[in-house]
Amino acid sequence: MERFERIGIFGVGLLGGSLGLGIRERFLAREVIAYDPDPNALSGARAIGAADRVEASLGPWIGELDLGILAAPVGALSELGRSVAAHASPGTLWTDVGSVKAPVVAALEPLLGRFIGGHPMAGSEQAGVENAHSGLLQNATWVLTPTSRTNQADLDRLRRLVEELGAYPLLLPPDLHDRLVARISHLPYLLAVALNLLVGEDPDRDTLIYLAAGGFRDLTRTASGSPVMSRDMVVTNKEALRLAAGDLKRELSRLLELLDDPEELLEAAARAKRVRDSIPVVKRGLLPVQYDLVVAVPDRPGELARITSALGEAGVNIKDIEVLNVRDEGGAIRLGFATLEEKEAGRAVLERAGYHTR
Repeated sequence: MERFERIGIFGVGLLGGSLGLGIRERFLAREVIAYDPDPNALSGARAIGAADRVEASLGPWIGELDLGILAAPVGALSELGRSVAAHASPGTLWTDVGSVKAPVVAALEPLLGRFIGGHPMAGSEQAGVENAHSGLLQNATWVLTPTSRTNQADLDRLRRLVEELGAYPLLLPPDLHDRLVARISHLPYLLAVALNLLVGEDPDRDTLIYLAAGGFRDLTRTASGSPVMSRDMVVTNKEALRLAAGDLKRELSRLLELLDDPEELLEAAARAKRVRDSIPVVKRGLLPVQYDLVVAVPDRPGELARITSALGEAGVNIKDIEVLNVRDEGGAIRLGFATLEEKEAGRAVLERAGYHTR
């Protein structure tokens, strides 16, 4: 790939730091410059190697960039864009990593002429540059939102950068992006908040928390993220979110009515199961098909290391790994393999080592 000369990353948190690491590790730019008004963020970026150079203030150096990436929280993106525009060169390509696109694109495209909205759908409950790692972007869907003003050569170059970072570009109009993420990201976040508040405000809170098992923790995981960033995300996309919430209310009301009709409720649950089971860990049509193997893991120290070592010694490569649940007596992990042959070879290795698989 043609390298960029200078890439500027504006905002060095989890995503900005991970971008800097990924770009530097893959030699995708001659120089990565990190900007953040927080000196601790800049110190962290320098400490983990996410930038070649750091800047604590905006200035003429912005005009020297080939690519600028706005990685501030979504609520601050428009203001940040206006600030950098005062120093930007017409030759610089710009993008962002915000989780809401229509208002950001509408605000920044006129200011930064070569602007293409972006949203790498990757993240973690652990915020901050100290938690950044280049693997965060691996196999992530990275939405790009070109408009009628977008230059095709710019879009092609940005798409190649996304691919070089190990992610998979998906082109969507900004409004459609916002409608879809309201349903699969923003509404689940509000649900997680609501469920945690429901438990926290119950008079039997302590007992409820004691009873909360893996399913509840998985369902409410997103509420552990940054409250400020998550608030900005849902407020910025509030219109699409209200529409999604209205649809959910209607669906929930219908299910409550079916409590008096067990057969219809069973059919609705079966349909939901089919939808859930059709969602692969890696998305077909965007990422390569992956072959999954679930392994029961005893509750003993070092079991995960033993499993991966056994597979490594047998020459079986793991493409993905996920902890499914953890209990006092043990748990389960999902292993992903690139081919059916590797999956079956992995199964044979692990079953010879005494593990149960399915």
